Amino acid sequence: MKKIILMVLMGISISGIAQTIKKEIPADYGYIVKIGLQVPDFTATTTDGKTVKMSDLKGKIVMLQFTASWCGVCRKEMPHIEADIWQKYKDNKNFALFGIDLDEPVEKVQAFAKQIPVTYPLLLDPKGGIFYQFAEKNAGVTRNVIIDKTGKIVYMTRLYKEEEFAEMKSVIADLLK
Repeated sequence: MKKIILMVLMGISISGIAQTIKKEIPADYGYIVKIGLQVPDFTATTTDGKTVKMSDLKGKIVMLQFTASWCGVCRKEMPHIEADIWQKYKDNKNFALFGIDLDEPVEKVQAFAKQIPVTYPLLLDPKGGIFYQFAEKNAGVTRNVIIDKTGKIVYMTRLYKEEEFAEMKSVIADLLK
């Protein structure tokens, strides 16, 4: 009986992830990437000068958070990312989180991180070279992309919506099990 219950619970958990992965992303979200596709590879520099290459993160669950200091919705969402995701998983070697700041100089991005405040690493994205691999030209900046251990995109958000944010947190937790 215990085995049956365990199998049913595992099936529910797996089907929950599968349903999330199949989530339809509305066209007005402005994404050019799709769930189930390989994440675009890119190389970027953190505000403290470290180089990060997306392909080097294979084997980890990765959250990319697109942001900018002038973005009001980003400023609203970032404290939740810091408290509910970064502080929970920052010591998990199977998880990585990077904010990607759209086309701002390093000094401005460093000041922005202190002002919010956030402690997760922020990457510099001069001229939007990374952002525009994920989103259409003129698309709004506030968005999150969750990538599984194989490098596939499994979840995407747009703006800050509490229900979508809660679902994203569940996706991350399930992927890290």
